[in-house]
Amino acid sequence: MAEVLVYVDHVDGAVRKPTLELLTLARRIGEPVAVALGAGADATAATLAEYGAVKVLTADAAEFADYLVVPKVDALQAAYESVSAAGSLAAVLVPSSAEGKEIAARLAVRIGSGIITDAVDLEAGAEGPVATQSVFAASFTTKSRVTKGTPVITVKPNSAAPEAAPAAGAVEALAVTFGELATGTKVVSRTARESTGRPELTEAAIVVSGGRGVNGAENFPLIEALADSLGAAVGASRAAVDAGWYPHTNQVGQTGKSVSPQLYIAAGISGAIQHRAGMQTSKTIVAINKDAEAPIFDLVDYGVVGDLFQVVPQLTDEIKARKG
Repeated sequence: MAEVLVYVDHVDGAVRKPTLELLTLARRIGEPVAVALGAGADATAATLAEYGAVKVLTADAAEFADYLVVPKVDALQAAYESVSAAGSLAAVLVPSSAEGKEIAARLAVRIGSGIITDAVDLEAGAEGPVATQSVFAASFTTKSRVTKGTPVITVKPNSAAPEAAPAAGAVEALAVTFGELATGTKVVSRTARESTGRPELTEAAIVVSGGRGVNGAENFPLIEALADSLGAAVGASRAAVDAGWYPHTNQVGQTGKSVSPQLYIAAGISGAIQHRAGMQTSKTIVAINKDAEAPIFDLVDYGVVGDLFQVVPQLTDEIKARKG
């Protein structure tokens, strides 16, 4: 069976959920070979093996932490050359984060292959892997495949439920030679992100977002309380962010972050196309808006026509009561 390279997103050895989703998808088209880089790479092996990695290629060097993107591309290219030289390689899968898409694009150029970004599903095809994408602000769903070289595919978080499938997970050291471009952009400082205790927005299974209807930063605690009752991440529309009511890092939409959770709750959001582009692939969508004609109701699974200042607190209290 052909092998599938899976780029591992981890923090000091703790594997992040999108990588486990990639391993699950990779098993549909071949045998997953994980590529873990940087500090703690060896510590990822047990988790990766649990979710189906037959082999784990690891490398650690100061370049991975001290410089941006290119050293990781060098390493992934080395993994590609090593695996493809030893046998058949079906695809290279990378998490669809901002960094992941840059790594994937640079790799595709280097190896002369086609690339598909922001896939939401993956299946085996007679002529290679077939990726499903949600395009044109999620108005259409397309299926496509790469026709030149080894497919390089980035997959959006929450595209598949991680499924354990224990495999060997044999750890092998990956030999990496860094090119001249690897040290072109140096990281000069880092500032730790202040933790809110909530899930990462793009990876969360549940997202609660507030929009113009929240009517001020002082009212966003209503949205946060509902999110916390559900163990959810907090998002915001562009209107709310532009007004300074919530940080830009929490913006959901075409110029913000794209999310695809199991449950998306939009409170006080009209549903402009800019916002819909960032959340329309959510599995279940619930909207709360006092305007019965708001465009958001055109795509929801459940809609509540009402004042969010009355509905959201009642919903929060009901959730807490059922959980308590």
